[in-house]
Amino acid sequence: MTAFLTDYIQALWAIVLELSPPLLGGLLFAGLIHLIIPAGFIHKTLSKRGFSSVFKSVMVGVPMPLCSCGVVPTALGLRKEGASNGATTAFLISTPQTGIDSILVSANFLGWPFAIFKVISAFVTGMLGGLIAEYADEPSKIAEQHNDSFEPTPRTLKEFWHYTVVDLYGAIDKWIYIGVLLAALITALTPENYFSDLSLAQGFSGMLLMLAISIPLYVCATGSVPIAASLVMAGMPLGTAMVFLMAGPATNVATIGAIYRTLGLKLLMVYLGTLIFMSILFALLFEAMFSDQIVVAMHRHGDDLLGIISTIALGLVTAWLYHYRHQQKQIKLQQFVENDMGITLNVEGMSCGHCVANVKKSLEALDGVEEATPDLDTGKVLIDGDNLDNELLKKAVTDAGYVVKD
Repeated sequence: MTAFLTDYIQALWAIVLELSPPLLGGLLFAGLIHLIIPAGFIHKTLSKRGFSSVFKSVMVGVPMPLCSCGVVPTALGLRKEGASNGATTAFLISTPQTGIDSILVSANFLGWPFAIFKVISAFVTGMLGGLIAEYADEPSKIAEQHNDSFEPTPRTLKEFWHYTVVDLYGAIDKWIYIGVLLAALITALTPENYFSDLSLAQGFSGMLLMLAISIPLYVCATGSVPIAASLVMAGMPLGTAMVFLMAGPATNVATIGAIYRTLGLKLLMVYLGTLIFMSILFALLFEAMFSDQIVVAMHRHGDDLLGIISTIALGLVTAWLYHYRHQQKQIKLQQFVENDMGITLNVEGMSCGHCVANVKKSLEALDGVEEATPDLDTGKVLIDGDNLDNELLKKAVTDAGYVVKD
C-alpha cells in the first residue's frame, strides 16, 4: 500500500508539472483573444450560408476552448442569429475536440506532431460534417431577421480576468482535476506495456471499444489529455488514444440529447456519423504516419522550475476561483431569500460554467426578469423579477438546449 501511494503521488506530481504551464498559457491566450475581439463579431461573421460560413465556423471553433456541453448553447445562439445548418454543425463538431489550452497541453504530453495532427483532424472533421449538413437538411429559418450589426465595445482588464478565470477555467476545472487524478491512478496501477498484451485493446477492435466508451461519457479536451498519455504509457496504441481524444470531448449523452431536441434527428446523425467515421480514419492514418515518433512526456523525470512556478500560480488561481464561487453563491442566495417574488426552476443538463452562463443569459433576456441565478451543484435556477410567466421561463430554458424538470 505504501509503495502504491508513493507511485501515485509521484505520478500525480509529474502530471501536474506537465499540465500547469500549457494550461495557464492557453487560458491567458484565450483571454487575450476575448479582450481583442469585439462583442458580436463571431455571430456576425458566421451568420451567412455557404462554404465560406462553414470554413469560418471551423476556423473560429478549433482554437475556442469550449466543452461539448458548453458548445451546444453557443451553437444554438449562432443558429438563432442566422448561421446556416452547415456552419452550426461544423462549429459543434470542431470546437469541443480542441482549443488553445488543449493544443498546448497535448503538445506538452504527447508532442507537437500529435497536437498538430489533432488540430488538423478537428478542422477536417468539422469541414466535412458542416458541408454534409449544409446539403442534408433544409436551410435554417430560425432567425431570418437577425441583426447584422454589432458594436465594437472595448473590453476591460477586469473582464479579461473574469472571462479567463471564471468563464474559461471555471468551466473545466473540475474535469481537469478528475482527469489528472484518473491519469495518475492509471499510471500507478498499470505497468508500461500492460495494454500491449490485451488483444482487444489493439488495432481496429481497440478503436471501436474506445468509441463505445467515449461517446456517452463527458471528458473535456484538456482534462482528457493526461488520461490518454497514461493509457499510451501503459501500452495502448496511439491510434486508440486519438479516437479517445476526438470522440470523447466532442460527445456525451447530454450533448446528444440537446442536439436531437434542438436541431433534429437528421443533423444529429450527421454530427455523430462524421465524428465516428473520421475519428477511426484519422486514428488509422496517425498510426501509419507517426506511431514510432511519439514520446510521452511523463517518461521525463526531474522537477522543472517553470512547472513548479506554474503549479503554484495555478493553485493560487484555483483558490481565488473557489473563494469567488462561494462568495457569489452566498450573495445570490441571500438576495433571493429577501425577495418573495422569485421562482425556482429545476434544470437538467447544466454540467459546466458555460451551461450556467447560457441559462442565465437566456432567462435574463426575457421581459420582467431582473436576475437569474443558476446553481451548478443542485441544478436549481433562482429567478427574480416582476410579473414572471412560468411557461415563458421554461420555454427560454428549453430553447437554450436544456430540460426543465417538474
